[in-house]
Amino acid sequence: MTDQPRSDALGIGDRRDGRVLVVLVTGLSGAGRSSTLNVLEDEGFEAVDNLPLALLPMLFATQRGDPDAGDASHAATIRIAVGVDLRTRGFDRQSLFDHLAALRLRADLDLRVVYLDCDDAVLIRRFTETRRRHPLATDRPVADGIRIEREVMAPLREAADIVIDTSALPLAALRQALVGALAFDSERQMTVTVLSFSFRGGLPREADLVFDVRFLDNPHYQEALRPKDGRDPEVAAYVERDPDFEPFLVRLQALLQPLLPRFEREGKSYLTLAVGCTGGKHRSVVTAERLAAWLKSLGTPVTLRHRDLPAAAGRGEQPTTEGAMHG
Repeated sequence: MTDQPRSDALGIGDRRDGRVLVVLVTGLSGAGRSSTLNVLEDEGFEAVDNLPLALLPMLFATQRGDPDAGDASHAATIRIAVGVDLRTRGFDRQSLFDHLAALRLRADLDLRVVYLDCDDAVLIRRFTETRRRHPLATDRPVADGIRIEREVMAPLREAADIVIDTSALPLAALRQALVGALAFDSERQMTVTVLSFSFRGGLPREADLVFDVRFLDNPHYQEALRPKDGRDPEVAAYVERDPDFEPFLVRLQALLQPLLPRFEREGKSYLTLAVGCTGGKHRSVVTAERLAAWLKSLGTPVTLRHRDLPAAAGRGEQPTTEGAMHG
C-alpha cells in the first residue's frame, strides 16, 4: 500500500463532467471487501464500510454542488467507496437494488458496483484461519453459510459492473485488477483484461470468454524450456512455430474484433478474456501476451494478468498466488 493517494495511477483523476465518483463494493463475506476498500482509500477515495442501508441515500444527499455557493467544481474532487454485504444493518437485496437504481439515475453521480467472488474452499480456509464466524453459519458449517449466501447474492453478481475473483489474488494483484476495472475516463471506454490460467486450477470466475489452447505443442515436454514460462523468447518462439498457432490467433482476432464494440455498446465497462492451458505456464501465457499486444495496437485499454505464474524478478510484475484477504 502507498502512503499517499495515487488516483492518477488508477486513471481516476478529477472528472471533467463534475460528477462524484462512487464505487459500491459488495460480494461474498470473506472475499476481500475490507481489503478492496483499503486499496481504494489509498487511491484517494473516502471509504465507508457497513453503513446501515437506510442511510445510503443520505450519504449522497449532500454531494450535489450548490451553484449559489460556487462549489460545483468541488464535486470533481470527490471519490467515495462504500462497502455493503449481508452484515450491513438493514440489508435487504430488493432494497439495495432500489437504492442502486435511484443512484444510477442521478446526473451528479458516476456509480460503479464491484462484486467480489471467491472459491468456496478458499473462503472456508479464510474463515478457519481468522477464526471468524460466517454471518449465515452461526449454528451450522461454514460451507452451508457460503452456499446460502451465494444464492442470496447471485442477482447482485449479475447486476454488478465489475466482478473480481479474489481466490488467487494477493493485495498487490487486487490493486492491479482494480486498475484495469476502474478506468473512470470521460468516454467510459471499455477495459479488457487478458488473463492466462491453468485448467488444473479451475476456470476463472471473472471470465467472460474462455479460450482453450491445449491443442498447441507443449513446451513442457522440452527439457530446456520446461522451467521457463511463456514470457521467455525461446518458449514464445517454440509455441509460435506450431503451424496451427498463427491461424488460430488470426481467427481469434477476427472473432473478437466485431464483438468488442458490441459489448461496449451494450454498456459493458469491463471484459475479461481468459486463455487456458494445462499448467498455465507456457502456451496460454504466449497466447495471452500476443492477444494483449494486438488489443493494445487497436487502442483498447488492456490489463494483462498471468494467474498461475509467480512474480518474475526484474519484470515488475505482480504475483498471482493467493495472499491474505480480509472482509
